[in-house]
Amino acid sequence: MATATKTKKNRAKQLTMGAFRFGHRGANDYSSLLLHYRDTFHLPQPLLVRLTGFSPRSVAKWSQGDAPSAKQEKALVEMDRLLDGLSSVMEPVQVGRWLKQPNNAFDGSTPLQVVERGELDRIWRMLYDLESGQPG
Repeated sequence: MATATKTKKNRAKQLTMGAFRFGHRGANDYSSLLLHYRDTFHLPQPLLVRLTGFSPRSVAKWSQGDAPSAKQEKALVEMDRLLDGLSSVMEPVQVGRWLKQPNNAFDGSTPLQVVERGELDRIWRMLYDLESGQPG
């Protein structure tokens, strides 16, 4: 138990010593980052849970300001990149709704289901095609 507490303190110390990775979102901690996602992209907590692939409890802890593990932070970085990509082709407020709608480009699956299946490359390919003007 002492080791877990020490690890949490070290992680918090690292965050305060270095720049917050998501500062470009106007956030200074994980709580404000998730609030930004909810407000800007219309991503409620259950949707964030599904996008990151981590438990509701983990996402709730981040919402309370707890720092994610390195693996969890990697998932947040990937999700953040995806949100940037999506907001380059649609209004950010439309992202949450778009993720939940069945899409012919994904054989009727929702983009969220595509993410959950680990097929994120399909969304990136679609974004590339849209941005480059390539027929899909």
